[in-house]
Amino acid sequence: MTSPQLEWTLQTLLEQLNEDELKSFKSLLWAFPLEDVLQKTPWSEVEEADGKKLAEILVNTSSENWIRNATVNILEEMNLTELCKMAKAEMMEDGQVQEIDNPELGDAEEDSELAKPGEKEGWRNSMEKQSLVWKNTFWQGDIDNFHDDVTLRNQRFIPFLNPRTPRKLTPYTVVLHGPAGVGKTTLAKKCMLDWTDCNLSPTLRYAFYLSCKELSRMGPCSFAELISKDWPELQDDIPSILAQAQRILFVVDGLDELKVPPGALIQDICGDWEKKKPVPVLLGSLLKRKMLPRAALLVTTRPRALRDLQLLAQQPIYVRVEGFLEEDRRAYFLRHFGDEDQAMRAFELMRSNAALFQLGSAPAVCWIVCTTLKLQMEKGEDPVPTCLTRTGLFLRFLCSRFPQGAQLRGALRTLSLLAAQGLWAQMSVFHREDLERLGVQESDLRLFLDGDILRQDRVSKGCYSFIHLSFQQFLTALFYTLEKEEGEDRDGHAWDIGDVQKLLSGEERLKNPDLIQVGHFLFGLANEKRAKELEATFGCRMSPDIKQELLQCKAHLHANKPLSVTDLKEVLGCLYESQEEELAKVVVAPFKEISIHLTNTSEVMHCSFSLKHCQDLQKLSLQVAKGVFLENYMDFELDIEFERCTYLTIPNWARQDLRSLRLWTDFCSLFSSNSNLKFLEVKQSFLSDSSVRILCDHVTRSTCHLQKVEIKNVTPDTAYRDFCLAFIGKKTLTHLTLAGHIEWERTMMLMLCDLLRNHKCNLQYLRLGGHCATPEQWAEFFYVLKANQSLKHLRLSANVLLDEGAMLLYKTMTRPKHFLQMLSLENCRLTEASCKDLAAVLVVSKKLTHLCLAKNPIGDTGVKFLCEGLSYPDCKLQTLVLQQCSITKLGCRYLSEALQEACSLTNLDLSINQIARGLWILCQALENPNCNLKHLRLWSCSLMPFYCQHLGSALLSNQKLETLDLGQNHLWKSGIIKLFGVLRQRTGSLKILRLKTYETNLEIKKLLEEVKEKNPKLTIDCNASGATAPPCCDFFC
Repeated sequence: MTSPQLEWTLQTLLEQLNEDELKSFKSLLWAFPLEDVLQKTPWSEVEEADGKKLAEILVNTSSENWIRNATVNILEEMNLTELCKMAKAEMMEDGQVQEIDNPELGDAEEDSELAKPGEKEGWRNSMEKQSLVWKNTFWQGDIDNFHDDVTLRNQRFIPFLNPRTPRKLTPYTVVLHGPAGVGKTTLAKKCMLDWTDCNLSPTLRYAFYLSCKELSRMGPCSFAELISKDWPELQDDIPSILAQAQRILFVVDGLDELKVPPGALIQDICGDWEKKKPVPVLLGSLLKRKMLPRAALLVTTRPRALRDLQLLAQQPIYVRVEGFLEEDRRAYFLRHFGDEDQAMRAFELMRSNAALFQLGSAPAVCWIVCTTLKLQMEKGEDPVPTCLTRTGLFLRFLCSRFPQGAQLRGALRTLSLLAAQGLWAQMSVFHREDLERLGVQESDLRLFLDGDILRQDRVSKGCYSFIHLSFQQFLTALFYTLEKEEGEDRDGHAWDIGDVQKLLSGEERLKNPDLIQVGHFLFGLANEKRAKELEATFGCRMSPDIKQELLQCKAHLHANKPLSVTDLKEVLGCLYESQEEELAKVVVAPFKEISIHLTNTSEVMHCSFSLKHCQDLQKLSLQVAKGVFLENYMDFELDIEFERCTYLTIPNWARQDLRSLRLWTDFCSLFSSNSNLKFLEVKQSFLSDSSVRILCDHVTRSTCHLQKVEIKNVTPDTAYRDFCLAFIGKKTLTHLTLAGHIEWERTMMLMLCDLLRNHKCNLQYLRLGGHCATPEQWAEFFYVLKANQSLKHLRLSANVLLDEGAMLLYKTMTRPKHFLQMLSLENCRLTEASCKDLAAVLVVSKKLTHLCLAKNPIGDTGVKFLCEGLSYPDCKLQTLVLQQCSITKLGCRYLSEALQEACSLTNLDLSINQIARGLWILCQALENPNCNLKHLRLWSCSLMPFYCQHLGSALLSNQKLETLDLGQNHLWKSGIIKLFGVLRQRTGSLKILRLKTYETNLEIKKLLEEVKEKNPKLTIDCNASGATAPPCCDFFC
């Protein structure tokens, strides 16, 4: 089937799907192993595509075999039987069936060869002794082979485990990636087990499992020695096995465990399997397909090694292993507890902590949570405080594994040292020699093996690992907080361990991301109650200096630079983890301006915990992601109070939303309790009706002293109405911005008019952007402006105002009592027709000093009308912005004539107009002593080099111009030499000159130095060639 035929068939199939079915198809498509080009396609294009467009995208980005396979599999998954039959009949009749059976696609000569007697079977039999062990080394707390359901979900994406996957000419490289403990190794071992049981593709005669944890300890060797190290009986057969590379599957497990510097895997590539090389070189050569290029590869890795892998792997299929999804976690809790009420209560407690819930994708963490909370419930204890933080839960789990007063201080110190040394060395598995280097006896670990804190490898008995990476991070933090023994030196061990300052430094975290979470646990262990709990169980005391060390590190963080959104989020997360309000007070005290991006309920909780102590906060910028509030995005009416709800009476999303609103209420109290907070910005936020009402309730209180509020791109649309209502009578409010592409409601316009009409209104600046109002609404709004005496600055940027609406505004401004000083009508779809009435405003207005008409196609005729108004002696206009207004040299002539008549204009912006020769005409105005211009912007005006001589002459005679912007104009070498040649002659009034120069040219470089020497007060910006025009508001205000 040719690509056009395939596209037509696929389009026909997809167009038979209704809207919901098409969404489901796309969701399942996202979960499918995507080919390289499709992976790089912005997924938003796929989400927005209809059936026809989706077919086009798939055909242009994916192979025909992949499209056939994906389409059939997804339709089967959706239980669309008839469409699936049609897909098989239409798409596979000339494709997949023939492809599987066609010997030309499968190396017919090798297929026809018979294996040596017993060769294939013997190799499988030699693996069976491993399979019995592997079948018992999957997940902690596994109930009724619970992991089988989860692994099956991922198996269908691995070609070797999916018999319906079509063969292809090039061998598969499959990469299983995901965070620690989610089941990547489980899937890899399952693949080996299936091969042992003859459940894989019959073309795979041999399979080798290569554990990078083990291989990282090997010295240089050949690839043949590498794969036969555990199977000495195969050494004689290795040459004949490797000669059949297309029949081999290599499972490379834990690529991130190789512990090599970034980029090291591609430094030395070797194709000789008999040549001795370091293990990373051999594996890099295998992944690069320099070594055995026809072998099938299955690689598992954590995200930190993905970047190197992308440089090595040839057309890989990436499969993200997610471990337990939400429904898996819920099912696991139900099985573990048995009692549904207890299970759902525990599950909701874990879900209320976003960080802990995310860790719950790892089955081991789910087991820790279930074990800890179930024990508490059995004892009649309240489990709520335990789940507030990860530190609290992990500490409770640790203490619950041992009796109180066990006096295991020495053993715990040894365990925490082992965790810290391993984390700094990026090791999660410890061998006997590692323990010997640390001075740790295997007998010292027995208690923690019995308590399920540590695990012992059932294959390699001398290998140990922690139950999960997060618990190793927790124990590493414990190492720093425990009081040091007399004479102990933390840096005197066999491996290097950094101090607290190094641990929290950005440089170290960039090199070793596993250190990031240690900082959170470190703050969590600074809690005095937790210190007492640890001392009661193990007899260990916390270091009295740890809080001071943390404060010093955070003070150093403030001193260097303002906190980014990411850094602030981490600081607030750490403070919440500590649950120490006194510590939070000290850390947030210096904050005066902050930007917050809330992406989940936990972050709302973190902010409300700390920011209520931030009494010097003056400006808050807030962004709320979609999903924090769900009320306006679900088909459910919630009419019951939170206290009356049980876990089983309302939907999960509603429970979550009620909790979010309760936390949001606590967060919003910041606005009514902090008298120093003057500036609030809410942008790009997905709110809900209830969350807006809660925020508005605190804003309306007399204790709220906000002066400047900006609401930009917020949903729902009704939020703008509610904010207007909240600001009615707010005497402190002087600046208000309501921007976003929304449909104005009549009620919103009424509220806005009431705000401006109220006798307490002190609003001086109002910006309305992106609104679609009717002429009647504009008329009502402008009528109210007649009576308002406080408003000085009105910006109606990016509104559908049109000439009709503008003329209504001009009528208001011709009244002698209007108070507007600054008016911006940027991008309001105005034409030259509106400029005639605007000229009348310029003549009669005694207040208007700033006018912006940027991005309106008023043309030269519109400029002519404006200049008629500018020429009147009573015109007070000082700033005129005509950026991107379709002006040519003719318009420049009108402006030049007005400027030479001693008009009041001092600031003029003509950026992004093709004035070209108009520069010469403007130079005539600059040479005239009546011209009052101080600032002239000609950014991207197609200026030519041969006019630079005229410009230079004008600058010599002009004694008023202070700023000249010539950025994004190609003046070339000749033009710049002419301009600099004039500027070096004498000192003028010019203070700032922006243009693009050629500093590498020696003549220009010398001239530039001479100009600076002659004009020491002149600043020359030689890099003013950015692709984006300077904002109009910079020049306007």
